Amino acid sequence: MRSAFLEDVDLLNRLALARNSSNGPAAGTEEIIVHGVTGVCDPLGGLYLPEHGVLVVSDLHLEKGAAFARRGMMLPPYDTIATLNILSAVIARYDPKVVVSLGDNFHDRKGSAFLPDNLRTMIKDLARGRDWIWINGNHDPDGTTDLPGTSTDELLYGGLIFRHEPSLISGRGEIAGHLHPSATVRRRDKYVRRACFACDGTRLLMPAFGVLAGGLDLNHKAMHGLFERETLVAHLLGRDRIYSVRYGNLLG
Repeated sequence: MRSAFLEDVDLLNRLALARNSSNGPAAGTEEIIVHGVTGVCDPLGGLYLPEHGVLVVSDLHLEKGAAFARRGMMLPPYDTIATLNILSAVIARYDPKVVVSLGDNFHDRKGSAFLPDNLRTMIKDLARGRDWIWINGNHDPDGTTDLPGTSTDELLYGGLIFRHEPSLISGRGEIAGHLHPSATVRRRDKYVRRACFACDGTRLLMPAFGVLAGGLDLNHKAMHGLFERETLVAHLLGRDRIYSVRYGNLLG
């Protein structure tokens, strides 16, 4: 997957949007229906389910820089604080009762155990007064260490199933992550690639929330068989709004 740092200054756009965010629903959101449940796609990368007071984010990949450093590859160590600042903004915007984080919450098994105290405190502050569900991912299958909330492989809630990896067998009502969907459109003679929510009305794949997470195009073979392409819509994260584009109008 390509780094988000390489994709149309998407990181800078999201950080600027987070800094300028105010409490309450934002302009530029897009309402969608997933298996009969209404959701709000936010340009910061979160999904809010107003009927249930649930905020969903996916693939935070916290401490990715630290994970690479443990392997001898040095990256700037600012990815976690950048991701948490964006998460703080979207939580302040909706004040959810429940936060569901759809796996790959940390980039490896050691990430939450080695998390610096100031960042651990920040997560605890974000979770105060609300339920927090950590879905286990392939990068962090053992759950979290000394953080609020509950870890689980899957969650059935409000008529939807929340899991990390999408299922080819039971995808109805599924909200999943893992594949970091993105899509490309042509705009004013330029090609623009953005992370996106991908939804065909039955299943929703979430964009990766982490600032170093990168993306996988909807045309990639890993996406095959997951969607009814006639009803599939990519809800792209724009500079200050969601852009909804039918699959047939995307660039391959």
